[in-house]
Amino acid sequence: MIISDRKVKYALLSIVSNSALILFKIIAGILSGSVSIISEAIHSSMDLAASLVAFFSVRQSAKPADKEHPYGHGKIENISGLAEGLLIFVAAALIIIEAVKKLFEHTEIEQATVAIAVMLASALINLLVSKKLYQVAQEEESMALEADALHLKTDVYTSMGVGAGILLIKLTGLVILDSIVAILVAVLIIKEAWELCQTAFNYLLDSRLSDKEEAEIEKIINEYSDQFRDYHKLKTRKSGNIKHIDFHITIDRNVTVEDAHRIIGCLKKAMSDKIKNTRVNVHIDPYHDEEN
Repeated sequence: MIISDRKVKYALLSIVSNSALILFKIIAGILSGSVSIISEAIHSSMDLAASLVAFFSVRQSAKPADKEHPYGHGKIENISGLAEGLLIFVAAALIIIEAVKKLFEHTEIEQATVAIAVMLASALINLLVSKKLYQVAQEEESMALEADALHLKTDVYTSMGVGAGILLIKLTGLVILDSIVAILVAVLIIKEAWELCQTAFNYLLDSRLSDKEEAEIEKIINEYSDQFRDYHKLKTRKSGNIKHIDFHITIDRNVTVEDAHRIIGCLKKAMSDKIKNTRVNVHIDPYHDEEN
């Protein structure tokens, strides 16, 4: 499957970039003695775990529907997004614990130039990879890749923050800034984690599609309104990248089964042409003429 292969390819890109950055940050952290760089290595380790989760989830979610899972495996990506959000929370907690411990220790920052260079390089690499991941996530409507892109985006912020913190330490001599920056970084990624978990959890609870998407659905239905009496009971939800659309139409009793089937076919085609990755289910209700 071409779409699946594309998502897997970019999930692999994230794994490779995170693995390389962890190695660089560990080396820079050891050379400089900076807790904020060590915290960044911890954060990148969580990013790597998230990338692995994304990789396996996009592979599994692409599996076709089967007897045990007649609606497909799309929600694996939603579960992946929630898991990745929880991993960000864990990373933030580890960073805060390490930073608080360091507040009570006096450690000089050494090899500051190397440390700052590693942080800036890390920010640039993650910026490029996260932008590409987010682009693919939007095109393929992949929650797993979107969550992975968010992980890397937070890494951009944190790497830049850590680099700036080390620079301030060299300019002011206040080593405490190292721990303060690390804690501020943790607070930032907690906010991102909360937003990610909310989105993933809403999809797991079968929240409806956005107002914009439902407005587009109703517009399509209204374009064919001359072929049936009315429509009602519109329900929508999303599973992975698949949008499920369910509604009823009321049709006159004298309409043949063949004509009713043609109307439903036109509605389904129009929706699939204008809205990506849709599965449409239309119920037919007979029109009851109360005068008769």
